[in-house]
Amino acid sequence: MSAGFFDDFSLILVLFVLLVIVACSSE
Repeated sequence: MSAGFFDDFSLILVLFVLLVIVACSSE
């Protein structure tokens, strides 16, 4: 796997975690 792919995956993972936190907080 390339470093660029890892960076993209990390960014998506961070955004996903933030989305889950916001979803849980809004309940």
